[in-house]
Amino acid sequence: MTTAPKKDWLHHPLRALGISGRALVIAAPAAWLGLFFLVPLAVVFGISLSTKEFGQPPYSDLLTTEDGTVQLTLHLSNYIRVLTDPSGIYLNAFLSSIRIAAVSTFFAILIGYPMAYAIARAPDKWRNLLLMLVILPFWTSFLLRVYALSGFMRGEGVINQFLGIFGIPPLVMMQTDFAVYVGITYSYLPFFILPLYTNLVKLDQSLLEASADLGSRPWQTFISVTLPLSMPGVIAGAMLVFIPAIGEFVIPSLLGGPGTQMVGRILWDEFFSKTNWPRAAALAFVMLVVVVIPIMLMQRAQNAVVEGRR
Repeated sequence: MTTAPKKDWLHHPLRALGISGRALVIAAPAAWLGLFFLVPLAVVFGISLSTKEFGQPPYSDLLTTEDGTVQLTLHLSNYIRVLTDPSGIYLNAFLSSIRIAAVSTFFAILIGYPMAYAIARAPDKWRNLLLMLVILPFWTSFLLRVYALSGFMRGEGVINQFLGIFGIPPLVMMQTDFAVYVGITYSYLPFFILPLYTNLVKLDQSLLEASADLGSRPWQTFISVTLPLSMPGVIAGAMLVFIPAIGEFVIPSLLGGPGTQMVGRILWDEFFSKTNWPRAAALAFVMLVVVVIPIMLMQRAQNAVVEGRR
């Protein structure tokens, strides 16, 4: 005796509605990004196209009603002021942010690559411990870590006290660009190490053995095999350091001096000190464009490296 097969829609109700499992999996993060990223971004963009008016919301003049008609008025004066400010404060802040972020990323690569390489080549019983030591700073507050750095680098701090033992005069480190470089490199170094470690630990060891069998020395094998194959990890880690470093606010405020002008500090002044929300929103969108350009260039370089490996 045979039984009739059950209808397909009883087994796959989503398929009967024309919804695939893949679309259902993507729907949750897409809804999250739309609600907490795209919608606030649209609100900020609307504010950037308005004008500052005392006692009124910053976007109250976008939609106006006159004689029964609704008019949409977009003001580009904020973007024009940001891009053509005669004092040059915004342009200097952008250039300074890019410079500080680029230098900090360079030092993160210089310090982080040997660390990631050493962890990837360490015995299996030591890898988890070494990775935990890399992640350990995240167990404490970001603000406390920056304050701890200031305790090391200030005039009577730990470093100068140690130098004083040998008769070396105290060094001026606080309220300088050097302190900002140290703070950003220290704070974002794990973001470079972790993706690079993931890339290095997956390298095919037979390629390294083949290079050694062909007579290459260890440094030649590293330059010709390991370094090219690890470039996707280097680019990914560099992006994770460079992008948040451009808009950094806490580190320049606590470790930098008055001459350390970064976009994050200018945004704070525009939003809270000057209460000029439209101009601050325009500045934020210009910074977004400035950040997107290096992201696209790095992504293109990463794709080129991957295609070259194929």
